[in-house]
Amino acid sequence: MIPLFQVHMSEESAKKTYELLLSGYIGQGDVVEKFESTLKKHFSNKNVVTTNSATSAEHLVLHMLKKPSDNIKSYYGVAFAESHWDGMSLGDEILTTPLTCTATNWPILANGFNIKWVDVDPNTCNMDLDDLERKITHKTKAIMLVHWGGYPIDLDRLNEIQTKAKTLYGIKPVIIEDCAHAFGSTYKGTKIGSHGNVCTFSFQAIKHLTSGDGGCIVFPYENQAKRAKILRWYGIDRNSNRKDFRCEDDILEYGFKFHMNDINATIGLNNYQSVIDNIIPKHISNATFYNEELKNIPGLTLLENKSDRQSSYWIYTIKVERQQDFMNKMKECGIMVSRVHERNDIHSCVKKYRIDLPNLNSLVKEMICIPVGWWVTPEDRQYIVDCIRGGW
Repeated sequence: MIPLFQVHMSEESAKKTYELLLSGYIGQGDVVEKFESTLKKHFSNKNVVTTNSATSAEHLVLHMLKKPSDNIKSYYGVAFAESHWDGMSLGDEILTTPLTCTATNWPILANGFNIKWVDVDPNTCNMDLDDLERKITHKTKAIMLVHWGGYPIDLDRLNEIQTKAKTLYGIKPVIIEDCAHAFGSTYKGTKIGSHGNVCTFSFQAIKHLTSGDGGCIVFPYENQAKRAKILRWYGIDRNSNRKDFRCEDDILEYGFKFHMNDINATIGLNNYQSVIDNIIPKHISNATFYNEELKNIPGLTLLENKSDRQSSYWIYTIKVERQQDFMNKMKECGIMVSRVHERNDIHSCVKKYRIDLPNLNSLVKEMICIPVGWWVTPEDRQYIVDCIRGGW
C-alpha cells in the first residue's frame, strides 16, 4: 500500500533526542530557544513563539484577543500593549472555514466565541472570499482561515476585505492564518507566515516539519510575542528575577501549560534542514508531476494552481466523479486515498451554527487526496497516474 502520510525523522534528530533524554534536563530550556531562533530566521521575523501544539497556539491567540489593549497596559505597561483593540466578549463572532481539522475551530468554542461558517472555493478548497465579504458584519471580530493543502489563499484580496470591514463597521477583524498545511509555501515570493497577520503552524507527527508534536505562532508585533511567552507558561515570566528558582513572582494574568519542551524542540531543530533541503522539494516535485500528468483525464478535475503562489503540497487534492468508485479503485491498486478532514459543520457540538453551504455540499462529494509526500518515488507516482488513467 502506498501510504497517504508518513513520519519524517532525520538520523540526526534521533541521535540528538537520545542524547537529550539522558542529559537530565528535558523541559523547556535552551533547545526551545535554539529552535525558536531557527524559526525566526526561517520567517525573517523575531516574533515567533513555540507551543506544544497548533491547537494550543490557536487557543492562546484567541484567548489573547479577549482583553482590550487598555487592560493589557494596566497589567504589563505600554511595552506589552497592542495597537488599540476593544477586546472580545463571550458570544462575539468569528468567521471561519468548515473544511479543516477540528483543531482549527474547536478553540473558538473553547474561548466562548460564536462560529459563523464561510463557504469554500471549489477551485482551491480554501475559504470563498466572496462569501466571506458577504458575511462580515459589525459583530465580526476575527477571521480564521486555512491554506488548504499548502495552497495560499489570496492574501491581497483578504486584506482588501479586512480594510473594507473597517470602513463599514469601524472594526478591523483580526486575521488568523491556520498554516498547518503550509510550512514552506509562498505567496508572491514571500513565505506564508510573513504577510503581517497572526499565523499558527503545526509540527505534529505527519506534517512536513515534525517535532513529534508541537506548533508555533508567528506574530506581526513584538509586544504580542512577549505576552504570549508569558501566557504559554501559566502567566509566569521565566525571564524575571524570581525570588526563588522554584517560586514565581506575582502572576498578573493567568496562563496555560502550552509551552514546548526540549524533547520536541530537539526533534524539530534537527529535522529542519532536511525538511528544507529534501522533504518539501520532493512534495513539490511529485505535485508538479501530477499537475502535468493528470490533465485532461475524463471525470477528474485539478485544483487551481496560480503562478503567483507556491504550495508546499502537504496533501494533493483532486476532484473526481463517482468518488466512492474512485476510492474503491485506488484501494484495489494499493494506493491510500482520503478526504483527510471531515467538514466541521456537521458535528453535533456545532449544530446551532449550521447553515447552507452549497459549494461545500458539492465539493465533499468530489474531493479526494492522493499520496504526494517525500516517500512517493518516481516509480510510485507513475504507477498512481497509470491507475487513475485506467479509469474507475
